[in-house]
Amino acid sequence: MTRLPSRHLAGQRVWIVGASSGIGAALARELHSRGARVAISGRRTAELEAVSAGDMAVLPLDATDGDALAAGAEAAAREMGGLDTVVWCAAYWQQTDPKAWNAASFARHVELNLLGFNSLLAAVLPGMVERGAGHIVGIASVAGFRGLPGGEAYGATKAAQIALLESLRASLWRSGVRVTTVAPGFVKTALTDVNEFPMPFIISAEKAARSIARGLERGQVEIVFPFRMAVAMKLARLLPVRWWARLVRA
Repeated sequence: MTRLPSRHLAGQRVWIVGASSGIGAALARELHSRGARVAISGRRTAELEAVSAGDMAVLPLDATDGDALAAGAEAAAREMGGLDTVVWCAAYWQQTDPKAWNAASFARHVELNLLGFNSLLAAVLPGMVERGAGHIVGIASVAGFRGLPGGEAYGATKAAQIALLESLRASLWRSGVRVTTVAPGFVKTALTDVNEFPMPFIISAEKAARSIARGLERGQVEIVFPFRMAVAMKLARLLPVRWWARLVRA
């Protein structure tokens, strides 16, 4: 069935970083189907070309390289005549084993999930503030709401992203720049395919993309899904620290 372009997303110029697979790829297709003009970036050129199918600007880059992100921002703006929305979707995940601490793995989480996002903000935020318009969308995770066993590295960077986005939203509220935090639960992607633990309420990347697109159309500042996971993790924030540790330590 053909979907009519959204009156809110139609014509929007969107750059998605981390779009070669998973949520980023599905979101690129979903936003394009709703009438947005989309540029996509990631390390894997062939995968980006497949996502684009000739309908999107393809800008390969390493999201841990600040200079590459700055050049990518310029190229995306040049390709589309400006940028309205920039989505950070690049992510690294590896389960942590505290009994065999892997400092390199922890550093890799910080390098991509947090410092990469920092470089993206440096590339696009000053221009948005100067223009008095723009939209920053950060894909974080409900893993940043409370500490989870095995998520020491990933959860720490996602919690930092959530705090960063919340701070930006407060700081920029009169600037014309909007900030949206996206916190998915478990989504079936290449990152989660390696998991050997239960993943309650897991959804497809396509369903996740539809949830994000609907939230953007509605102007939500926080998009958390799926609903049952959102409720569970919001309630989890209210539990005392000692109770939470007892609940999840098994």
